[in-house]
Amino acid sequence: MTATIERPLAGRVIVITGGAGLIGPHHAAAVTAAGGTAVLLDVRVGSLALAVEKARREPEAQVEGAVCDITDESAVEALADDLTKRFGGIDGLVNNAARNPKVEAGNESAFSRFEQFPQAQWSADIAVGLTGAFICAKVFGRAMAARGAGSIVNISSEYGRLGPDQRLYEIPGVPAAQQPAKPVSYTVVKAGLHGLTLYLATYWAAAGVRVNTLVLGGVENAQPADFLERAASRIPMARMARPDEFGGALVYLLSDAASFVTGSELVVDGGKSAW
Repeated sequence: MTATIERPLAGRVIVITGGAGLIGPHHAAAVTAAGGTAVLLDVRVGSLALAVEKARREPEAQVEGAVCDITDESAVEALADDLTKRFGGIDGLVNNAARNPKVEAGNESAFSRFEQFPQAQWSADIAVGLTGAFICAKVFGRAMAARGAGSIVNISSEYGRLGPDQRLYEIPGVPAAQQPAKPVSYTVVKAGLHGLTLYLATYWAAAGVRVNTLVLGGVENAQPADFLERAASRIPMARMARPDEFGGALVYLLSDAASFVTGSELVVDGGKSAW
């Protein structure tokens, strides 16, 4: 199947980590709408099955699911071998998996504050969001480089470029030392992903593998009304993003339309970083 303007990912197989999360299924929908096959990876068996089932309800959607712990390199290698046998090769990787506690619900409290942040939590967050991306890029990217073509998109956040505005998470009447905070690990992971982008973009440029970072703004996800109002006041477009508003940018970076784009950050944040 040949790629066209209407179906720029036709015939291409794209692996998406964190496939059963908030954004993963929307990434898959964008890939399949563009004619590609989306392979969703997640460690949560039930959630993954539901995500794949829902995705397949769309007409002609080519979606597969695979349970995989992306922090286990041997497991990722085994999966890559299996996918290569089934599809002949992988054309793209979306490093989307991350741990992201919903601090806006106030359920993190003092636990999330830097002074008390547990090393075990730090290690777990780094393992999934950064080490997992390193492993998947190593395994799938190596195969793409051997074939002479491919695209890796690392999914970052506005908090990988900007320090979190902790005022968003404040709870009235709670002492300062017990106020919830966006965890340090989230910002470090998301900033680190662009470092991985820069490294790999230069490392694999001659091998035909492009590597870019897609920077997402805050996403609306049933947060309390007062949180949404505070967040909107800090965004020029005066609202948070819908989960499906990043698909066009993702497809662009995965497709031949971005054939001379590598090592870049594509920011989709409603203008927040412009202020």
